Amino acid sequence: MKKIIWLAIIVVLIFFLAMGWWNRQLSFVSSDKSAKVFVIAKGAGVSEIAKKLKSEGLIKSELVFKIYVKQNNLTNKLQAGSHKLSPSMTAQEILKTLQKGSEDSWITLIEGWRIEEMATEINSKFQIPNSKFLELAKEGYMFPDTYLFPKESTEEQIVKKLRETFNIRYTDEIKAKIKKLGLTEEEGVILASIVEREARSDGVRQMVASILLKRFKIGMGLNADATVQYALVPKGSKNPPAGGWWKRHLSREDLKIDSSYNTYIHRGLPPAPIANPGVSSLKAVAEADSSTPYLYYYHDSKGNSYYGKTLEEHNQNIASYP
Repeated sequence: MKKIIWLAIIVVLIFFLAMGWWNRQLSFVSSDKSAKVFVIAKGAGVSEIAKKLKSEGLIKSELVFKIYVKQNNLTNKLQAGSHKLSPSMTAQEILKTLQKGSEDSWITLIEGWRIEEMATEINSKFQIPNSKFLELAKEGYMFPDTYLFPKESTEEQIVKKLRETFNIRYTDEIKAKIKKLGLTEEEGVILASIVEREARSDGVRQMVASILLKRFKIGMGLNADATVQYALVPKGSKNPPAGGWWKRHLSREDLKIDSSYNTYIHRGLPPAPIANPGVSSLKAVAEADSSTPYLYYYHDSKGNSYYGKTLEEHNQNIASYP
């Protein structure tokens, strides 16, 4: 009987010791009340969040934090974005904060968008008038990506961040390769902007860049539909016309539009970029090979691409693969 009593006492003692240890792991790290911004990336899992909290000195135990989250069914309730936390907060207080709305807002700007499209998206998230963004933005140099901005961000701050990101991603290595092709850095961006609109996968971008570079080198018209699509929408437009920002089906009259951006009637590159290219298109231009045997490319309705050495082959591709 005494053994059973002692065993019960030991079990109870272990239980209370374990509970004490558990509660200590959930308690605050220190009395430091200074706030710091803690960012949860989009798609981040509980393990990643716990590891980051621990590394930043905001929780005591990754394991206990993860178990607590699971026990309380909070796995899918933690909000991506930035949150203000301090080491003086308990794990429970931190979790309450992480379930609230972010201090910042996420925004995704798509590769190949023109600045007017970016302006519309930015306006929807930050209520910045399109005209204010367009006054500062430079076509081709607003790097498309997913960003996290404070909700009170100004157009100046957003444009600065987009341009700084472009400068980072348009590396010296890419620039050097583009210069070896006989293009200036600016011409590289212009060509990349066309490639971004004319091709949608890395392999196709590489081929399209090579073909357009070859046309440029031999003095042939680029004949890129995307340049006409760009010319059809006046710069600074707040909303797209009936045909959309990028009119899908161009008419013969469209191809005759009197614009320096129309590469069907003007040889060489347009005077400036027609969209904002991603790093894949910049790399495609850097790796372009003007010795390609092809002069024509065609994308069918299913997204497949075909190449022709002659106009006859090109027309055959169009007829064979609608």
